[in-house]
Amino acid sequence: MPSPIKRIADLIRKTDGFLVAAHVNPDGDAIGSTVAMGHILHSLGKTFCLFNASGLPHQFDWLPLPGPVHTGLCGTEANWIIVLDCGAASRVGPELHQIMSSRPVANIDHHLGNPCFGQHNWVDDSYPAVAAMIADLADELGVPLTGPLGEAIYLGIATDTGFFTFDNTDPRIMELGARLIRLGLEPGKINAKIRNQWSIRRFRLWGESFATTELHYGGQVALAVVTRAMMARTETNTEDTEEIVNFLRRLRGTRAAALLREEPNGAYKFSLRSTGADNVQQVAARFDGGGHRNAAGGTIESDLETAKNRLVKALGEGLGLV
Repeated sequence: MPSPIKRIADLIRKTDGFLVAAHVNPDGDAIGSTVAMGHILHSLGKTFCLFNASGLPHQFDWLPLPGPVHTGLCGTEANWIIVLDCGAASRVGPELHQIMSSRPVANIDHHLGNPCFGQHNWVDDSYPAVAAMIADLADELGVPLTGPLGEAIYLGIATDTGFFTFDNTDPRIMELGARLIRLGLEPGKINAKIRNQWSIRRFRLWGESFATTELHYGGQVALAVVTRAMMARTETNTEDTEEIVNFLRRLRGTRAAALLREEPNGAYKFSLRSTGADNVQQVAARFDGGGHRNAAGGTIESDLETAKNRLVKALGEGLGLV
């Protein structure tokens, strides 16, 4: 029986008409994977459209695209839907999710607990980024990792490994980064494009959020908050909250960091980060969330104080601190 990557490569060779999508509120890996897949399909002469219900985040608008990233559902006549970086089918957003039951889906993902919702499923949590999976798919299809394709791959692997600092950084991903550089990618230039995209509004939001930081269990758990009022005062949005939780991990002695972000419906979305053997995915699962061992998230539908108390308690129990 062919491996999942070979089955998906064969599908792409023999089929035309693809809708490519990733999860809502996309991060660097979701966008990098989407754009990289688009470049691969373009190089093979395939017809395709790129879709994300939240659109292309402003911070990634420098990335060369093989076509527009649509926010309205495109490719409704597509023969296949390629879903990237989604631990659950619903993460593509309600509009696309609604039609996925009537269309064949190729599911490419690296999240723990992915239920394999596609007709073709390539789910492998050993990859630190879906973009690295797309790089292997490009190799399988004979598409060189140069130019804009290489930049899109790098965006995904760099952001999902914390620029090669997280525990998911392994020799394979470092070798892929080195290969991209050998093929012409300039790390100084692209790192500046990825990282130097902040506005003064984001600085002000981060300042307000950091001011809410609480330490629990003798400093082993750090928690901060972003409310709708903060975002309104600073004229920011959810994109501007990315990475706050990673900076909380820089506090000395902190084993796990948590960010609670207020949603428009009053619920609180949480992001968790840890290092080493500390498994925050299991903590997120208590709230029907998911992710990876050291990076996970979910939603708590309650008021802020209740959400904080429940999350801190779950982290304490999950990390063996109580």
